[in-house]
Amino acid sequence: MQRLAVLLTCFNRKEKTIDALTALRKAFGKSTRNWQMSIYLTDDGSTDGTSQAVKTNFPEVNILKGSGELYWAGGMRNSWNEALKGNYDAYFLLNDDTNVSMDLFDAIEKTDEFCISNYGKGGVYIGTTVDAETKKITYGGSVFVNRFLATMKRLEPQAKPISCHLGNANIMWVSRNVVDTIGILSEGYVHGMADYDYSLMAGKKKLPVLIMPGIVGQCINDHNDPYLRFFKLPLKERFKMLKSPIGFDFTSQSYYMKKHFPVRFPLVVMTGYLKVLFPKVYYNLLYKNRKN
Repeated sequence: MQRLAVLLTCFNRKEKTIDALTALRKAFGKSTRNWQMSIYLTDDGSTDGTSQAVKTNFPEVNILKGSGELYWAGGMRNSWNEALKGNYDAYFLLNDDTNVSMDLFDAIEKTDEFCISNYGKGGVYIGTTVDAETKKITYGGSVFVNRFLATMKRLEPQAKPISCHLGNANIMWVSRNVVDTIGILSEGYVHGMADYDYSLMAGKKKLPVLIMPGIVGQCINDHNDPYLRFFKLPLKERFKMLKSPIGFDFTSQSYYMKKHFPVRFPLVVMTGYLKVLFPKVYYNLLYKNRKN
């Protein structure tokens, strides 16, 4: 029997967290693969009763307490580091607002079989999610269109697994050999970008990064465009938002660019401060063109 560790982090999303765990339980119950599943959830200071609700409905979950300042990347590292003590055969990263499909584990098994057959080793498998109402893809795997500009295009899943460069960790399966080679999510990230970094690190080490076949989950992309209110803020608040993990998360963005796109790093730093000091200039010269 192989052993699987599921990794989550949460903050004040009790209903969504319970829904995500419920969908996972149902999907796992349908799976015919001989897995033993353990769940590690970091509650990063929730005040809405998330931990108690999880404990009541899912007593088997290992609930870990965060500092309240871990955010997504830190919370996931916290869960992953604890799971490493169990020496699992695979690790499954799941967002607490993502409801997996009933056939998720079938898609994982197909991807793993394809990966072993074609590459001779396990890899990183990315699951594609859609908005439940619009049915539009919200998260998944992407490829670079222009590496210098770091622009990318999200791919639609196919009937068979396909390769990609970058992957969202809303649904991400990581085989043990990947962890043995590159470890877990990098320490340099506060909130975002850690999943992109991880998939890029895997690719650089010649580890397969594949998109699972089909749609395997539902998740709303509720990240509102922060710039819509940013340029209206006073200077002090703009600096604060630039560095905030739930604003522009400049620390994570800068680390990501310096690590993977060092030629662009100075431009990224200059652009970051341009948007703070001259927000309307940035908006008119760069931002509107990027959005169009």
